[in-house]
Amino acid sequence: MAENITILICDDQPMIHETLHEYIEAEGFNCRSAFDGEQALAMFTANPPDFIILDLMMPKKNGMDVCREIRQVSNVPIIMLTAKGEEIDRILGLELGADDYIVKPFSPREVIARVKVILRRTQNSPVETIPPLRFPGLLINLTNYEVKVDEQILPCTPKEVELLYKLCATPGRVFNREQLLADVWGYDYYGDTRVVDTQIKRLRQKLPHHDRWSIRSIYGVGYKFEVTE
Repeated sequence: MAENITILICDDQPMIHETLHEYIEAEGFNCRSAFDGEQALAMFTANPPDFIILDLMMPKKNGMDVCREIRQVSNVPIIMLTAKGEEIDRILGLELGADDYIVKPFSPREVIARVKVILRRTQNSPVETIPPLRFPGLLINLTNYEVKVDEQILPCTPKEVELLYKLCATPGRVFNREQLLADVWGYDYYGDTRVVDTQIKRLRQKLPHHDRWSIRSIYGVGYKFEVTE
């Protein structure tokens, strides 16, 4: 699988590219570089990659704008890099559709580990077919990362599909935010539990109102997927 995966690194620091290229190519992935936001968008448009590592602060067009424009046409996995580490930047990046973020300075091994986690979940696996979940007017298929509402495909990021599947797999069960972070993100997440709130907000904005099911907030606890009989 690795030799067929192309990762686009978008960062204005040559040292970041040099370091990440070494580790990424050692894993058998293909690697390309963009050094500003406009170049990143041009390279994405000309030859869409399979994965994007995107710096928040770049010349000509910042990472937020690049992420916003890419998300209008693609659900390609995106890891956002930020040197600030401020909560508002992390949350905004996730609201725009980034699948994950890493605060600089970072370990290249950590970047590779997170890339592998996301790819493992988003690449179809012939040996593991996960049964889809069906509700009135709603289909969640984790095998091909597809959500359909009334037979129409709903554009969702990989993380949104995983979170929705987790909630819908056990209707009526209440999940606290810590459980969802651990089960959906799959490792010790360097954010706080409001990351979950951000992803739930995005899902609610995308899912139409339905009188048979909904994602409910349980005050002081977390969330559940509720089905009305």
